[in-house]
Amino acid sequence: MVRFADRVANVKPSTIREILHLTQQSHVISFAGGLPAPDLFPLGRLREAADQVLSNPANLQYSITEGETVLRELVSGRSPELPDPANVLIVSGSQQGLDLVGKLLINPGDSIVVEAPTYLGALRAFDVYEARYVAVPTDEAGIDPVGVEQALNDGAQMIYLNPNFSNPTGKTMTKARRRQIVELAERFDVLVYEDDPYGMLRFSGEPVPPMITMSSSHVLYAGSFSKILVPGFRLGWLSGPRGMVEKLTMIKQAADLHTSTTTQAIAAEAFTGDFLDRHVDQVRAHYLQQRDRMLLALANYFPKEADWTVPEGGMFIWVTLPEGLDSTALLGRAVDEGVAYVPGEQFFTDGSGRNTLRLAYSVASGAEIDRGIERLGSLFTRSMTSGSYA
Repeated sequence: MVRFADRVANVKPSTIREILHLTQQSHVISFAGGLPAPDLFPLGRLREAADQVLSNPANLQYSITEGETVLRELVSGRSPELPDPANVLIVSGSQQGLDLVGKLLINPGDSIVVEAPTYLGALRAFDVYEARYVAVPTDEAGIDPVGVEQALNDGAQMIYLNPNFSNPTGKTMTKARRRQIVELAERFDVLVYEDDPYGMLRFSGEPVPPMITMSSSHVLYAGSFSKILVPGFRLGWLSGPRGMVEKLTMIKQAADLHTSTTTQAIAAEAFTGDFLDRHVDQVRAHYLQQRDRMLLALANYFPKEADWTVPEGGMFIWVTLPEGLDSTALLGRAVDEGVAYVPGEQFFTDGSGRNTLRLAYSVASGAEIDRGIERLGSLFTRSMTSGSYA
């Protein structure tokens, strides 16, 4: 058999992707995947933009690695924290951004500070580069700065955070906590990877400034169009220190030359005028309605001993079940009863969190949210009553 590189031993399948296979069954209501609602895809606008783009053969040609100038200008123009389009690199979705940073910064055995729990996709991306993880607990304000400082004292080389409407918890880091983390990064001379794919999806509460506004030298900001336009275009961006963006551009050039010229051009054309603002307003309003529907269903049907987050944006609610209930062991029974979720332990680096789970409210209809949460609540309540937690 052909020999694989040693690092392939660290590559694991995404459990969420495996769970999504289960949800292909027509009877299953899925709260598993953090998928944008397809009913929100602006198909008419995209058709118009595509017709315009395809009339110009240049939009089907090779292009520069940095990304189409008009799209980088749009990103920087909409984001006061990203004032210079020369510091913006268009990438093929947020996941490519994680991979490029792994190539640039992670040596085998390097330690990365992550939240407990954290985004599973980041762990899988960094696994390839043989990273180790220091999982630091979080509270309602965000990651614990005392734990971060201890990890940096012990030699951690990077901090990965998902500060707005976190995947998986839905929590948002406070401004004060963000400033504390940035100050630690500057003192220890390490990078904060600020992963913000949900930042435009705030529908309640007060906006919190990105960490990149607090440090132009030690924060790399990652954004995405997947949650506000369509995920199939695979469009995201990185922005940060000029020297780092230049290195990332060279690494991307070696990986894929550039992100699709055509999808970049269609997105840029679609965003002309005030379309983006109007469209994002519609997306926010929809997800607010979805969140409220799920919160009401949780209050009506889940055991009173359970607890859950109340996100101010994004797509996720994090549920903590009573001790003794095992969300991993109960998943099979849930699917048999026609509903799916992601067990919380998948987002921890040490296998903890077995009494937690992530619920996505983005795709299911209102009626499906009611039925699915009622079924889950009944399952968890029966398991508590019978003492059969598995």
